[in-house]
Amino acid sequence: MPAYSASVPGKVILFGEHAVVYGQPALAVPVADVAAKVRIQPAPDLPRGEVLLTAPAVGLRDASLNSLPENDPLAKAVRLTLEAVGAHMPAARIWISSTIPVAAGLGSGAAVSVALVRAVSGFLGKPLPPQTVSAIAYEVEKIHHGTPSGIDNTVITYAKPVYFVRGEPIRTFSIAKPFTLVIADSGVPAPTAEAVADVRRAYQGEPKRYGALFAAIGRVVESARAAIVGGAVEDLGALMDENQRLLEQIGVSCPTLERLIAAAKQAGALGAKLSGGGRGGNMIALVPPQNPALAGAIAEALRAAGAVRTIVSLVK
Repeated sequence: MPAYSASVPGKVILFGEHAVVYGQPALAVPVADVAAKVRIQPAPDLPRGEVLLTAPAVGLRDASLNSLPENDPLAKAVRLTLEAVGAHMPAARIWISSTIPVAAGLGSGAAVSVALVRAVSGFLGKPLPPQTVSAIAYEVEKIHHGTPSGIDNTVITYAKPVYFVRGEPIRTFSIAKPFTLVIADSGVPAPTAEAVADVRRAYQGEPKRYGALFAAIGRVVESARAAIVGGAVEDLGALMDENQRLLEQIGVSCPTLERLIAAAKQAGALGAKLSGGGRGGNMIALVPPQNPALAGAIAEALRAAGAVRTIVSLVK
């Protein structure tokens, strides 16, 4: 049995985070500039059925699959995959690496899960269809986020721009005119599960107010999709700003993100907003399509304002 590897991209939400949990649409795209990678190699030197996992990012080195707890995300991804393919793992070593920042809104957890599912099923000669890969990754996402929207596992599995409505069939969309984003990591860990739970409590306390905010975000998403499909990239800046204002009213922004957003705008970005769970993590800024060279200046301004890393990503 030969070694097998799988690599998947990260993702970024363009519009619609949080409201997507309440039935509104969201837009998200893969980010190929970062990736999660899994490599599996047969280990005839190990006892029969022994599987060792190494994942430096979470402090695992040659950890036995059988010794990991039920709610360990890596172990759960492997176990669910084995159930889905109806097979047992031979003795093997699994290496997991990722260039996707953790707790930053780029889908690091979902990416590792998708890469694991693909690697394990491929290694066993029983590759799973995308819908099954995404479903397994979604189950693992529940460990990370409590009540995940499902958008991370969907975009990363299909590696295509996605128009996502929870509970509805997957819909990809085409990008008529490529555009450039600068993605900045605030350096503040994004507590997605906590933010989602807080928004749910707030919604339960004021359903009319929050329902109206979610609906307003949904309208922004629809306008953004029309602009992207129609090639009106310059319209996305104002829509990003509007989405950000609504996210601030929902209570998921923070001073650090707002400082970065202001820095990006001052450096020439057409619009900017947080991306993901908020209260930390990432923000995104739209580079003027008529001046793509401005991406470098925007990235530099974001780092000067405190971003710990920036990624310039062409969305196409």
